[in-house]
Amino acid sequence: MSLINTQVKPFKATAFHNGKFVDLTEASLAGKWNVFMFYPADFTFVCPTELEDLANSHAEFQQMGVDVYGISTDSHFAHKAWHDTSEAIKKVQYALIGDPTGKISRNFEVMVEEDGMALRGTFLINPEGFIKLCEIHDNGIGRDASELMRKVKAAQYVAAHPGEVCPAKWTEGAKTLTPSLDLVGKI
Repeated sequence: MSLINTQVKPFKATAFHNGKFVDLTEASLAGKWNVFMFYPADFTFVCPTELEDLANSHAEFQQMGVDVYGISTDSHFAHKAWHDTSEAIKKVQYALIGDPTGKISRNFEVMVEEDGMALRGTFLINPEGFIKLCEIHDNGIGRDASELMRKVKAAQYVAAHPGEVCPAKWTEGAKTLTPSLDLVGKI
């Protein structure tokens, strides 16, 4: 069964965010768009490139009303240590959630049990707490924040314009589609 249009399951976690440890639950997400970006582990290779890429776009995500969370099965203490020692991770201003029990990773179906780490999973959660986007990558394949941003904009557009859909490669301001009987076979 797909996680799309399912509600985020209850969780409780501690994150490292802007020099502090903060407690988060699913209630922390209410009323906002949220991106959960799971990654395998701190102090690795592809992970810091992805988190830095997302950090470079973080201000624009915030302008769009989107909170971003990086999540791995490391502890919030490990996230702080990584932040303090990595030039790439020092740029991160979004919360890094510790999931040492793997509960959140299991809730989002990205946990690799034999490794005790998560796959690269990206999830967009709407303000009502429902998952609207889910992408899961093999751990050797890094993600691109600009492509994620395009998809977030499309999801926000569709949410604000019921009855319209965004075609392939849609960008903000481009033409959308309104599915109807008259459109069948005309694309």
